[in-house]
Amino acid sequence: MCQKIDYAKLGIKIKELRLHRGYTQDSLAEAVGCNTSHISNIENNHTKVSLNVLFGIANVLDTSIDYLLSNQYRNTKLALDNELDRAIRKCSIEQKEKLLKIIEIL
Repeated sequence: MCQKIDYAKLGIKIKELRLHRGYTQDSLAEAVGCNTSHISNIENNHTKVSLNVLFGIANVLDTSIDYLLSNQYRNTKLALDNELDRAIRKCSIEQKEKLLKIIEIL
C-alpha cells in the first residue's frame, strides 16, 4: 500500500517549527534559497514542497525530514526519539540533569 503525503499537515508542521525557531517566512526563504511566497504556499498547502526544498527547510530549522513528517507515520516513536536526541545533544550538563529530573517526574 502506497501512502500519500498529507501536504497540509506537513505545511502546518513546518510553520509551527519555523515560528518556534524564531524564523520569519522571509528569513527561512532566504536561508533555504527560495522566495517567501514559496514558503507561504508550502505552509498553506497551495503547493507541494520538492524534496530539495524540504531538505533545505529541515537543515535550516535544524530538524529531520522524518520529524517534519512524523505526524503522518504509523509509528511516530522513532522520529520523536531522534528529535529528542538531537535536542538533548545540544544541552549543557546542567540542562541535561534538569531534563533527567523532569523525565523522572513524568
